[in-house]
Amino acid sequence: MSVIQGNTHSDHRGTVRFVNDFTFDGIKRFYTITHPDTNIIRAWQGHKLETKYFYVTKGSFLINWIEIDNWEKPSTDLKIIAHTLSENQSEILIIPPGHVNGFKALEPDSTMIVYSDMLLEDSKKDDYRFPVEMWLFDDRES
Repeated sequence: MSVIQGNTHSDHRGTVRFVNDFTFDGIKRFYTITHPDTNIIRAWQGHKLETKYFYVTKGSFLINWIEIDNWEKPSTDLKIIAHTLSENQSEILIIPPGHVNGFKALEPDSTMIVYSDMLLEDSKKDDYRFPVEMWLFDDRES
């Protein structure tokens, strides 16, 4: 996991949020996710091969991720790492291949953009999902 830091600039015309060190090399698609409810946890989905990049455009999200030890029968005591992304911070969270992730909105109607390095057809072949109860979602940032 890594975070690419960005910044903001505000003046009388408004605010610009940017992450100048992020390049779109290898990005093949993107989508947005909006969570109207802060009680909903969307977990656990991951990929052996796909990289995901998360950027919050409205509100904030707490994101958890776990490195998987065995894709057919993963351990239930794997280490969970958590990080908060917010519209007030201009940063992109990168979750590399080999991980599952889960997230929840910390504010109603929070929205984030997710970028992927795989086309949808390829991503579907690399899609692994586990029950939300399999690991305890960590409400604290690591």
